[in-house]
Amino acid sequence: MPLNDEQRERYGRNLLLPEVGGRGQARLLEARVLVVGAGGLGSPAALYLAAAGVGTLGIADGDVVELSNLQRQILHGSSELGRPKTESAARRLRDLNPDVRVIAHQQRLTSHNILDIVAHYDFVVDASDNFATRYLVNDACGLAGKPLSHGAVLRFEGQLTTIVPGQGPCYRCLYPQPPAPGLVPSSQEAGVLGAVAGVIGAMQAAEAIKWILSAGELLVGRLILYDALAASFREVKIQRDRNCALCGEHPTIRK
Repeated sequence: MPLNDEQRERYGRNLLLPEVGGRGQARLLEARVLVVGAGGLGSPAALYLAAAGVGTLGIADGDVVELSNLQRQILHGSSELGRPKTESAARRLRDLNPDVRVIAHQQRLTSHNILDIVAHYDFVVDASDNFATRYLVNDACGLAGKPLSHGAVLRFEGQLTTIVPGQGPCYRCLYPQPPAPGLVPSSQEAGVLGAVAGVIGAMQAAEAIKWILSAGELLVGRLILYDALAASFREVKIQRDRNCALCGEHPTIRK
């Protein structure tokens, strides 16, 4: 679809990139991305996806904006305290780019609703902050054949990988079972530097954009580990687990 004058100006820096150009920008405007979690990771991811011109953004989150969120959750401001995060996010994203259609999923994802939700999107950004949701999103995307970016942060560290069903390992290949309760502290217990969430969330947005454009090399089969204190990135190769309950040779997760 041809771009109008305002769009050519808005996306001018994108259009200069050979990997994007007019055709790639049109693909971005037609794409549909679901961001699970409007918090520390989902905030930068959603902002950069909207700024790039991803035409439809779904935001799934059941929480409200709290004062302690504002240290890292840059989608929200003090004027949004007490309001649902999806509403706050939708206002900010629409203001950033009126081209973007924002769909608010003001609910917690469960095994009863997630497949119906992900079915409407091309790519999923898992920006959740708990193990239950990470396994839920991984399993739903695997069953639905949807690619996703997984990110996580704690203290001064973050991790990132991209999962494309049928092309590499899934989250369960990396972590077959969730850790025992209390073994891994949450950010509420151990803290997190907001800028670390910004780095990982922005990289998640880049992975989604690359997938939409079919450009570059995705983080399939690779786990990036970021250490802000050491100012270092480390890459770990990960392999598909033949015994994986979701994507292995004899899967047991079928619904």
